[in-house]
Amino acid sequence: MKIIIVGAGGVGYSLADNLNAEGHQITLIDPDSQRLNAALEKIDVGGVSGNGVSHDVLEEAGVADADLLIAVTDQDEINMLCCLMAKKLSGCQTIARVRNPVYFREINLIKDELGLSMAINPESATAEEIFNLIQIPGAMTVESFAKGRVNLIEICIPDGSPADNIKVMDFPGKISRGTLICILERKDTRQVEIPGGDTVLHAGDRIYIITPPQEMGRLFKKLGFQVKPSRNIMIIGGGRTGYYLANLLLDSGNRVKIIEKNRAVCEGLSAQLPGAEVICGDAVDRQLLLEEGIAGEDVFVPLTDMDEENILLALYAKKISGVRAITKVSTFGFTEVTEELPVGSIINPKEITAYSILRYVRAMSNSSDSSNIESLYYLAGRKAEALEFRIKAESAVTGKPLSELRPRMIPDLLICCIYRDGQIIIPRGNDVIRKDDTVVLVTTARKLQSINDILR
Repeated sequence: MKIIIVGAGGVGYSLADNLNAEGHQITLIDPDSQRLNAALEKIDVGGVSGNGVSHDVLEEAGVADADLLIAVTDQDEINMLCCLMAKKLSGCQTIARVRNPVYFREINLIKDELGLSMAINPESATAEEIFNLIQIPGAMTVESFAKGRVNLIEICIPDGSPADNIKVMDFPGKISRGTLICILERKDTRQVEIPGGDTVLHAGDRIYIITPPQEMGRLFKKLGFQVKPSRNIMIIGGGRTGYYLANLLLDSGNRVKIIEKNRAVCEGLSAQLPGAEVICGDAVDRQLLLEEGIAGEDVFVPLTDMDEENILLALYAKKISGVRAITKVSTFGFTEVTEELPVGSIINPKEITAYSILRYVRAMSNSSDSSNIESLYYLAGRKAEALEFRIKAESAVTGKPLSELRPRMIPDLLICCIYRDGQIIIPRGNDVIRKDDTVVLVTTARKLQSINDILR
């Protein structure tokens, strides 16, 4: 596909890099020629210096025959106007990043009026991801499939866990029946693999698992995690993400405390979130954190605009208490460093935004008549993917036992789950894929567009 990306900053650069790697023809637009040139030096894509709202700039970028325009500048108004101009000039599909809560509350109307194919709010999406993590104590990431009925959960095997030094084939009998280990990331080497039955697990390894909801509590308890519900949440930073998260938590009956140093923001939060306790103060003041009872909180979520501050706050919280930390880090490129720090789960709003758009583009480029990509998630630092396909028609993979398909399947791929008529099926050799099923699979291969791509 031919794709125009307006905005060469963090999100735009990540999108261009990933979409270029998947074989799409990319053109970047940015008014900052220095930022644009820096991106073009790193990735082999086209570039136009200028304002993406400009008719001439869009024409130079080739909007006339573009399939998709993605506007991810820091200004909502620019993003929406870029999409409107592209729609008028070529009728291509359009995606806009829209961050202002006022605009986002009216997003359905805005999408209709501007003809947007998709609108993504990074702060709202980040809040939803943090909220999902809070609901499952012990999980490092949670990815949802089949409209939330199936979860793929990342966990780190604790020291002293019964799962330490056992084979994958022994996991169901010793730890949890009905649980499927889909991806393994080794502690020391960060090597990612789809484990076989003889693969031995070790403490510190990260595993991605699918398990029935009714089995989840027993699984986490057996692995050595505390399974008590997370009810008391302390949020540092009262920006948009903090506001969206607090709303979700309050609606679920949680006790929420927000610490924010800007008095005007505190007054606004107090009016908008009457159920939350809003403290005006600087969370970098360790005495303030102690006085506000950080040691008694279940979850600590630093969401300031400074990555360094968030990391330091999380390190301090983990040092003085057993609180679970979920830390916002917006910088790209240092995943291998931040993942080694004891700061709990790390949430990157820019990655969430980029990956949400990448999922849409992958689904859009799927030309198969037999299946649709419903969801796409990048796992283990983008070394693996989890995909959800909806089976629309009979094909080469339907109606045959999986044991018959496996010799013909590409390597490094595992069918994790079949969702059918409200039932979650952890597939075995005799199971078959049928029309109207939802199929979840993981792979270390890339660029799967159709369910039929799983065959050699």
